[in-house]
Amino acid sequence: MELDRNLRIGIVGLGLMGGSYAQALSAKGFEVGAIDQREENIGFALERGWIAHGKCEPDPTYIGGFDIVVFALYPRIFVEWIEANQSLFKSGAFITDVTGIKGCVVYRIQKMLRSDIEYIAAHPMAGRESSGIEFADGSIFDDANYIVTPTEANTAKAIATCKALGETLGFKRIVELTPEKHDEMIAFLSQLTHCIAISLMTCRDTTSLAEFTGDSFRDLTRIAKINDRMWSELFELNKEQLLAQMDLFSSAFSALREHIANDETDEIRKVMRLSTSNREAFDKTEA
Repeated sequence: MELDRNLRIGIVGLGLMGGSYAQALSAKGFEVGAIDQREENIGFALERGWIAHGKCEPDPTYIGGFDIVVFALYPRIFVEWIEANQSLFKSGAFITDVTGIKGCVVYRIQKMLRSDIEYIAAHPMAGRESSGIEFADGSIFDDANYIVTPTEANTAKAIATCKALGETLGFKRIVELTPEKHDEMIAFLSQLTHCIAISLMTCRDTTSLAEFTGDSFRDLTRIAKINDRMWSELFELNKEQLLAQMDLFSSAFSALREHIANDETDEIRKVMRLSTSNREAFDKTEA
């Protein structure tokens, strides 16, 4: 499904992700507008041609002019924004998001939302360690994954439109997951990996080690440069799933420690062979 170039797209929140959406969509010929509390973010995007116009406040006439509205806000702020401002959408508008947690957001918003507005959640699996619009770049979506998380409340048209948005942005793979399956998956693939990186960088004083490190440590801890406000919220909102994945990791780590402590060479090598085999599946996906 081709996304109609006549659709007017609004973006609420011009950080790294919102700015990247704006840049990518404007480059494809869409009229893009934005709402952001910080005037300097609006100015930054205007100067670069990423948006055609912008506002710092939820203006009724302005918001009512958008056919699609993308929310690039933290989960709790997203919910609060909808509670306070959903009356401003035009009838028939389609809204989506970029939030990294779904279960505690999707159903709540769908339940409160006006019947003539449809919300379908999506998660662009792309980003950078640095936050802020100054680091925005539409090319981060190239070859990345885009997850659509529909519910029974969503129509086929909305699902197709959301997928078409992902295609327009340049994502290589577009998949569907339930909000529950998404949160389980993201707890392992993203949130747990950030917890591991954070723990590595804080379990001892590393300030004197930077001049000795190799690529393996740099690669493993790249994501330890973290937006503490956003990620702490994501951890808390997905606590049950994340703790379950942390327990799985802790169990595997403890087992490997026991094998090493007991000089169980065969068991150590067995775990390494399994690790190598499992990693090959990701190599095939990346190819």
